[in-house]
Amino acid sequence: MIGLFDSGFGGLTIYQALKSRFPDIPFVYLGDHGNAPYGNKSSQDIYELTQFGVESLFRYGCRLVILACNTATAVAARKLQQDWLPGSEWSGHNVVGIIAPTVEAATQTPWSIKTPQYPQKNNDDVILLFATQRTVSTDVYPEEIHKRCPRVRLLQQDCPHLAGAIEDMAPQHEREALVKSYVDTALKTAFEKWPHHTPHTAILGCTHYPLVRTLFEVYLPDYTRIFCQPTRVADSLEDYLERHPYYLKNTLPDALEQQRCRFLTTGKTVSIPKFMQPVIQDNIIFQKLSPESLV
Repeated sequence: MIGLFDSGFGGLTIYQALKSRFPDIPFVYLGDHGNAPYGNKSSQDIYELTQFGVESLFRYGCRLVILACNTATAVAARKLQQDWLPGSEWSGHNVVGIIAPTVEAATQTPWSIKTPQYPQKNNDDVILLFATQRTVSTDVYPEEIHKRCPRVRLLQQDCPHLAGAIEDMAPQHEREALVKSYVDTALKTAFEKWPHHTPHTAILGCTHYPLVRTLFEVYLPDYTRIFCQPTRVADSLEDYLERHPYYLKNTLPDALEQQRCRFLTTGKTVSIPKFMQPVIQDNIIFQKLSPESLV
């Protein structure tokens, strides 16, 4: 049993990729819809909300929790791993984020390698990163990418209203206007900084953004490859579980194990919006997180 935590709907893009890759593994998904979006919150608020979500999933029976949220990963993952877990009651549990596998794939370098290697050290591609304000403010992406590919030209474009618009089910024209504005700004800035280089790759650095990927495809140049984060996370988890099969051991009573994947929310009981259904193919209904829902 593996837990997935996100501020709302965005992490379902990660869930969909994991369910396709691991059809026999039960997942528990917790969306913090009651506090979404995270991108404009303080670091302390994000940390406390993320800790609560992770602990709730531990109590539900998950030994491993994936932060299916770039903002939560950037702000809270390291502190949870290094400061909270070692002294907590959750010995034998772990929490991992989704930025490490993204950086690994973007740089073609394992996370454990922190110095430039050939040929990656000569990579001078232009990469556009679209992310929330809080993810951008941490500088985790440029820091980790430049450790491995110091010559890469990385432009961070914060998208302060996009995750909220997706979460609030804003009309199509509003979502499209936001994507167009952020892409136009990023392309203009990149051209001004590097007039003789074109953007090779765009990283959608928020798990909400694949839900509007088709809009990014419309406004980004045809030659710009859009980086698929959910697929990379699935690749990384496959490798991780081969090395740590302990996290696949069942911790649930048989009756709950039979229910397979479950979806919890801190907000109202919700189903996914219609515009997300081409990406999130399951008919998902969320249940309210409550003490009764925990093992």
